[in-house]
Amino acid sequence: MNNMAMIFSCVFLGSVLISSASQILLKKSADKTYDNKLKEYLNPLVIAAYAMFFCSMMITMYCYKYVDVSAGPILESAGYVFVAVLGYIFLKEKFTVKKVIGMLLILAGIAIFSLGGCF
Repeated sequence: MNNMAMIFSCVFLGSVLISSASQILLKKSADKTYDNKLKEYLNPLVIAAYAMFFCSMMITMYCYKYVDVSAGPILESAGYVFVAVLGYIFLKEKFTVKKVIGMLLILAGIAIFSLGGCF
């Protein structure tokens, strides 16, 4: 992997983190009750979450200029780990043994894919 691909792989992961944070904002918004449907969908949390998600998509599409297409889904899978960790921090969700094992398997898969040229 060349330097540009490595740099943009990190930027890609940052984009996945932004997308994961937007999911947490949407979950926070869903936990509230609203007077009407319009307020439910047009509130600051929802608008910020969709703006973040849009920015994340734009960053991801730009990164594909430098990151191999086959690496995209592998890097995107880090989102499951990010959402679980952000959910633990901001939503006070619990880590179960299954969640931890799943996150470790995802991280191991990313590592194995990244080291693929070594085997």
